[in-house]
Amino acid sequence: MFISPAFAQGAIGGAEGNFLLNIMPFLLIFVIMYFLVIRPQQKRLKSHREMVGGVRRGDTIVTSGGLIGKITKVVDETEVEVQIADNVRVRVARAMINEVRAKGEPVANDA
Repeated sequence: MFISPAFAQGAIGGAEGNFLLNIMPFLLIFVIMYFLVIRPQQKRLKSHREMVGGVRRGDTIVTSGGLIGKITKVVDETEVEVQIADNVRVRVARAMINEVRAKGEPVANDA
């Protein structure tokens, strides 16, 4: 006949919160992450694709490994041939091109 105080307090707490209010912080975090991380990364990826897709013979490039050279031949969709020194030509994957310099722009330390 007597109800223990522990049982009486447990019945009051329950799951009375609104589901939308409970999930709102997670949605807010996702929106913030989208604008701070995902969207800028997509923009950088798009600009890199356009830059790499527009390379042509004679362009001076910098690879992600730090090699600076001039494109001598476009081998196929994924590779280019780059001259890095006199009579030294290497094939480089287009994805490894980090920077494309304008035609005629001198290579650093080249006089």
